[in-house]
Amino acid sequence: MEYQKFIPEGWYEDIKPISKQGINDALLNGKIMNGIVTKCDSNYNLYIDMGDNIKGIIPREEVEAINVDKTGFPKPNICVNKVNKVVQFKVKSIKDEDIAILSRKAVGQAALNWVKYDLKEGDIVKGIVKNIRPYGAFIEIGGGVVGLLHIEDMSVARIKNPSERLNIGQKVNVVIKSVDRENDRVLLSYKELFGSWKENADKFEEGSTVIGIAREIEKSKNGIFIELTPNLVGLAEYKDNIEYGQKVSVYIKKIIQDKKKIKLLIV
Repeated sequence: MEYQKFIPEGWYEDIKPISKQGINDALLNGKIMNGIVTKCDSNYNLYIDMGDNIKGIIPREEVEAINVDKTGFPKPNICVNKVNKVVQFKVKSIKDEDIAILSRKAVGQAALNWVKYDLKEGDIVKGIVKNIRPYGAFIEIGGGVVGLLHIEDMSVARIKNPSERLNIGQKVNVVIKSVDRENDRVLLSYKELFGSWKENADKFEEGSTVIGIAREIEKSKNGIFIELTPNLVGLAEYKDNIEYGQKVSVYIKKIIQDKKKIKLLIV
């Protein structure tokens, strides 16, 4: 699968100066550009150093397409929080040859149309982790559009908190799980990118000793589930003094391919 055209803000580490010709071309063809916000003024307009002695201005009404109030304006804190951050924009007009009027809102509107009409289940897209909650992570997938990745879709191995898999600001690839086109909501998945059970199991051999991570501990059921990889879990006999998240050495007793089971022994 190909990645979508909307690359999340902050994905690019190097922002190159833009020539006057490049700005003129972007104005004509509607190209999405990237720049770093240098200032937010008292009216909450954003300023971007475009290079080539050109000043870029994103008026407050052009800052946001998604998180806006009833008047169509973004909250002041949204504008302030963009300082020193990478943002995407389109060129709306060029004023006096050295001032470019820009629109981040136009990128957001284009991204919403992408979600509504083009985004499909199973697509692999780039993302940046924006927030982590106990139930999952919010990941920007482009143009300010944020999808929710539930904790149960992060891996086959069960974890207690999403921070065990992801960090805020981390760049990741994710799979589109579902799209609610009416409400512009996107659900994401991560575990498919860790490979199938067989692909992971083929990395291990019976009779070998490896390091795993203790996950579910069921004393009453006489077993401890050990994560060998995010998408591969084996069952070891219960052993005292093993805690969730602890790294343990395990001996691989049996790999049962047809039942997709691995029997382990904590050593």
